[in-house]
Amino acid sequence: QVQLVESGGGLVQGGGSLRLSCAASGRTFSRYAVGWFRQAPGKEREFVAAITRTGGITVYADSVKGRFTISRDNAKNTVYLQMNSLKPEDTAVYYCAADFDELLNRISKSAAYDAWGQGTQVTVSS
Repeated sequence: QVQLVESGGGLVQGGGSLRLSCAASGRTFSRYAVGWFRQAPGKEREFVAAITRTGGITVYADSVKGRFTISRDNAKNTVYLQMNSLKPEDTAVYYCAADFDELLNRISKSAAYDAWGQGTQVTVSS
């Protein structure tokens, strides 16, 4: 199994930056893709970004493209989400998740993921 722990959330002013981390343990880290999702109050969980096992392919939601960057360090068993030019509408709980099968045609679908972290709150003030 896989255990995922997010960190790095907090309160930031609009236009600011945060870097989220997702630390993994358990299953061999380099053998699964990792995605970031977010959920705002009263809204459904939505896809943010994903990265394949080797980091060779990254996928982004249109709403964050050009502002967020996903990366991974397999030596540290950690995936990062660098978030720049933050907007109030980015306010949400952010979750990382592991996709053991790495099906690229489903990598933006929450149902494709097999394990989830507990989430970290990101709040962007206007």
